[in-house]
Amino acid sequence: MSTTTAGTCQVPDVVPGPVRRLARTTGLLYLAFFVAGIAGTLAVRGQLFVADDPRGTLDNLTAHATLARVGIALELAIVLAQALTAVWFYRLFRQVDSMAAGFLAAFGLVNAVAILGSAAVLATALDVAQDSSLAAAGTQAGTVQLLYLASGHLWAVASVFFGLWLIPMGQLAVRSGWFPRLLGPLLVVAGACYLVSAFTAYLFADSDVATQLLTLPSIVGEVWIMAYLVVVGVRRHTPAAGRREHPTPSRP
Repeated sequence: MSTTTAGTCQVPDVVPGPVRRLARTTGLLYLAFFVAGIAGTLAVRGQLFVADDPRGTLDNLTAHATLARVGIALELAIVLAQALTAVWFYRLFRQVDSMAAGFLAAFGLVNAVAILGSAAVLATALDVAQDSSLAAAGTQAGTVQLLYLASGHLWAVASVFFGLWLIPMGQLAVRSGWFPRLLGPLLVVAGACYLVSAFTAYLFADSDVATQLLTLPSIVGEVWIMAYLVVVGVRRHTPAAGRREHPTPSRP
């Protein structure tokens, strides 16, 4: 049986049942975040937004207003799911390293706030599409297209914090010893690649292929940890490497 000494946090030899249940709940929330993200960005946005064709985007919004509202609701679902996932990850990992767990939660919450801004921008675009008097100087179609572009850029700049939240997630996966050995390093690399992709997208024109390739490690890492959390939870027995004591911030 492991003990905890002042200023340190030691992962138990045998992971208790409540921790495994907490891990599965975290995995289910992460799955909800993942599914809502795919549905919102691919299934809905892809049917409404037409790049380089403002009139096409406007026509799609006016003809499919219900679908546009579903897209806004899905963005709100993304925000809710990521916020809850961030909090549950903190609850899961705080016994391993409370500071790293706090960073993980904070970065996830900042990313969620950025997506919340995107949802508000999409709602404004729908309002403009249904009422031309709301359009700024220029055409109604141009205003709608501008708002959709702003929404896309909110997602793009938020990827900085998405990359940042993967890095402590990977570090905690390694320190806890609760996950397959390669998963933690993969998540750290994925987070770094995501950060690079965010800057690459703005520093270099026509870098779409490069940015997409840079995000591939995150897809693999996210699906892996998500599936592991849902199916396994965490390992019942912590390997010796994961049971070493980790320093925790001292309390006043």
